[in-house]
Amino acid sequence: MRAAQSPGWSLGLGRHGDVMATRDSGQIGNPWVLLAKRAGRTTRLFLYHPGDDVEAEGEVVGEISGSARHMGRELREVLSSLELDS
Repeated sequence: MRAAQSPGWSLGLGRHGDVMATRDSGQIGNPWVLLAKRAGRTTRLFLYHPGDDVEAEGEVVGEISGSARHMGRELREVLSSLELDS
């Protein structure tokens, strides 16, 4: 997760051990959420808009694969390139 650190995003683990990145949306208690879920040999990235149920399937915004460090770098690139509308 250290390799994925990106300005404006907080990283941690979700309920099911998935990597969860959150970003303030300006709506109290409703952040932007990106979940990185394992899908076989890759990890699929799901984006949730403020107020979305993160237990449901989110919007797929990419896939990452490789070593843990490489995936962290790829995740950082995805997080920094996301254009989020309020």
